[in-house]
Amino acid sequence: MKFKMIHENYNVADLEKSMAFYEKALGLHEVRRKTGDGFILVYMGNAESSFELELTWLADHPQPYNLGECEFHLAFQTDDYEAAHKLHEEMGCICYENPTMGIYFITDPDGYWLEILPSKRG
Repeated sequence: MKFKMIHENYNVADLEKSMAFYEKALGLHEVRRKTGDGFILVYMGNAESSFELELTWLADHPQPYNLGECEFHLAFQTDDYEAAHKLHEEMGCICYENPTMGIYFITDPDGYWLEILPSKRG
């Protein structure tokens, strides 16, 4: 039996704001969308991977999501670490850096942590 990871879900308060963030910060775009009574699911992806990020907006959830201690994250590898760092610095979304490990983290509009690491690691 084999399993393939296909997507991860993040619930978001402002769908358009979150979509704009993921497009600008990580080059993700809307792949598909499902709309139902009181919810919208938007799957974000790019040509680099078949893995998708599912953004879920719920009409009946007006309060911010409780992310606990943010001890989880989604990781992204980039072919231009310096340019990515510069972009994220300009966006003001870097929340933690570990120069010794050669990685840093950004936060999305809802507070989810996203790890950024270079393609080639020494």
